[in-house]
Amino acid sequence: MPAPEVDLDAAERAAAALLIALGLWVDGESMGETPRRMAHALAEMLTVPTFEFTTFENPERYDELVLVEDIPVRSMCEHHMLPFIGVAHVGYLPGDRILGLSKFARLVDFYARRPQTQERMTTQIVEHLQTHLQPRGVGVVISAQHTCMSLRGVRAEGTRTVTSALRGHLRADPAARAEFLHLTRHDTVSA
Repeated sequence: MPAPEVDLDAAERAAAALLIALGLWVDGESMGETPRRMAHALAEMLTVPTFEFTTFENPERYDELVLVEDIPVRSMCEHHMLPFIGVAHVGYLPGDRILGLSKFARLVDFYARRPQTQERMTTQIVEHLQTHLQPRGVGVVISAQHTCMSLRGVRAEGTRTVTSALRGHLRADPAARAEFLHLTRHDTVSA
């Protein structure tokens, strides 16, 4: 089933109705444009970009770990429609093909731009790489702060959630797994 088309006019009307239902005045000078801004901001955050997953031959037969660290993650919790923000570390052991470095960030953004759980996004990224790149091993670690935990409910500010997914040699070989996980440990969370 294809996703419905974005209707910014309907989204603006719905945003106005939501704000009014929450007891906010949207006809004044300070919030008069808020429903439009809110609709456009959410549409921007939730519009999934397209990109071409470009791979290249590996004529040098490079077979050591390639790791791209601290890729910004900005996504929306599908349960509360509140943002979670952090970083992704994505690595692989090349096989016959290598990946253009900018594609790591594009791939993370591709899966982050939708209502999502961090666990699912981590798995989607690792499965995409495993399927389309066919490396000897692949791993993804995402560390993020969830505003659904820090701004509401338990209000646990400063907490972060870390998820990981590993496939192939990075999962099966304890030394390779340890190397990958050691290299992805950072205190950095914000993007």
